[in-house]
Amino acid sequence: MLGPAERDEAAQALLGAARDHATIPPISVTWPAAEVEDAYRISQLVAEAKLQAGAILKGHKIGLTSRPMQEAAGINEPDYGVLLDDLFVAEGSVVPTDRLFQPLAEAELAFVLREPLTGPSVNAADVIRATDFVLPCIEVVDRRFNERGVLVDTIADNASSGLVVLGGNPVGLRDIDIRTIGVTLTKNGVIEDTGVASAVMGNPINAVAWLANKLHSFGVPLEAGHVVLSGSFIKAIRFGPGDVMAADFTSLGTVQLAVAT
Repeated sequence: MLGPAERDEAAQALLGAARDHATIPPISVTWPAAEVEDAYRISQLVAEAKLQAGAILKGHKIGLTSRPMQEAAGINEPDYGVLLDDLFVAEGSVVPTDRLFQPLAEAELAFVLREPLTGPSVNAADVIRATDFVLPCIEVVDRRFNERGVLVDTIADNASSGLVVLGGNPVGLRDIDIRTIGVTLTKNGVIEDTGVASAVMGNPINAVAWLANKLHSFGVPLEAGHVVLSGSFIKAIRFGPGDVMAADFTSLGTVQLAVAT
C-alpha cells in the first residue's frame, strides 16, 4: 500500500507523461508496493487534476469484461475509468500521431443514459429503464508506460484510456436484442476479428449494472446524459500511422477511425 505522497507522485508522473507525450516506467516498477486501491486513487487524482484544469466529465468506461482477460490479469471482476471530454473524437476523424502512444482498437457498445443510475442494487431492468439509446463505438486503448505493466498499472492509467469514437446511429434497447449484436473489425479493409456482444459478461447490460454498483461504493453515480462504454467483445488490435480502422456492427452500422501518416 502507498501513502498519500507516493500516490500523488504517481499521479503527477502520469499527468506529465500525457502532457509531454513521453512514456514513463509502469507504476508497479517505480512503486512496487502499489495495490489496486492505490491504483484507483491514483487514477482519481489524475482525473481530478484534469477536471480542475477545465476538463468535463462525460461518462465512464468498463474494461476487462471477458473471462479470458480477467483470468490473464488474475482478477474476477472488470475494471473501470472515467471518460473526459478530450477523449472523444468525431466519427471518421483522422487522428494525429501525437495523440497516440501504443494504440489498440476495440469494438464495443456505448450506452447513453437518459436517467441517473445509482447503486447499490442496480439490475438489468434498471439499466434498460435508464438508457436512452446505445451507439456503436471504437475505443482506442492506450498506455503511457514504456513497457507492459500489470493490473495496477492499467487501473492507474485510467483503465488504459486512449480515445473514443462514437457512431451516429442511435438504437433503443427495446428495439434490439443487444446480446446478439455482432461486430467485424477491419484494419485497412482486412478482417482482424469478429465477435458477439454476449461475450461481455453474458450481456453488456450486466456490465453497466456492475459499474453502477461498483461506483456506488465510492459515492459516485452514473449521471443522465453520460456515456458508458460497456466493454469490448473482440480482442484489441494494434494499429499505427496510416491505418484505417473500421468496426461494422449488425443493426448499428459502421464506425471508422484513421491515423495520419
